[in-house]
Amino acid sequence: MDYSGYETYDFDSVSAFNLSTGYKERSYKMHWHSYGEIMLVGPGDTNIYKVNQNVYELVPGDLVLIWPMEMHAVIDADREEALVIQFSNAFMNSLFDLRRIMHFYRNLHVVCINAHPELAAKLGLIAYKMKDIFFSDSADKELRCCMLLMELMLTLDRHRGEFAPELSEEVTYGYTDDIMRRMMSVTDYIKNNLTSDDLSQASMAEMAGISKDYFSRIFKNVTGMNYSKWLNLIRLEKATELLTHDDRTLTEIAMLSGFQSIPSFNRVFRSEKGMTPSEYRALFAGNDTGNKTDQII
Repeated sequence: MDYSGYETYDFDSVSAFNLSTGYKERSYKMHWHSYGEIMLVGPGDTNIYKVNQNVYELVPGDLVLIWPMEMHAVIDADREEALVIQFSNAFMNSLFDLRRIMHFYRNLHVVCINAHPELAAKLGLIAYKMKDIFFSDSADKELRCCMLLMELMLTLDRHRGEFAPELSEEVTYGYTDDIMRRMMSVTDYIKNNLTSDDLSQASMAEMAGISKDYFSRIFKNVTGMNYSKWLNLIRLEKATELLTHDDRTLTEIAMLSGFQSIPSFNRVFRSEKGMTPSEYRALFAGNDTGNKTDQII
């Protein structure tokens, strides 16, 4: 597949939060970026979006969730009144609860107003509050928008039971602060030690001071996925960072990200990204990102 037409953007030069609207063109080609997006679908009978390899035909009031590093495009949709909310991945990773929510919903890309009317209405209301503040003359508008972003994520999390059957087999609440601190300590250790000889679930449970079965259950409930899948995604996050900002070989990047072999690296990468690591690197290298942040989507 030819990825030369795809585009990449970097959010770091903008801010922790951005919001845009008013684009007259009805389509935007396949691209990716290191920040996340939430799009509130605009009016009209035709609103078609693509995220990774899935195409969604949506209606006004639906929301599209695009997590950092995901390929996406607007195939044919109203972009003049649609809202595009953009948030820094660094901001999301700064708080454990935001990381937890983002990980739980990683496989969710649309919130449909027909299927989830109460939730979609609440999220839409928050989005329009963001718009009013963002386009005001308020000196603290970024801070206030980030607070609303946290409210939006918290609202999404409060409705997680509606998505539990498709995202997680079991939802359990009420973990103590001590348990959550232990889990946060373990996940931070993993992210900073991806080349460790032993990141097995048993070892991490021992580090947390709890049984392996209890660790497994908590991990699934907190992140929305099992430990091995989460670990592969964290390794992919490290690999994509190196692929876009480092000249090391693919073998070196695979090893620095914690993968034990190139075949394993390629298999996991293609499964999650829909392309090989070399294609992903070529996609980034083939685009000049220097002056494109004023037209991001």
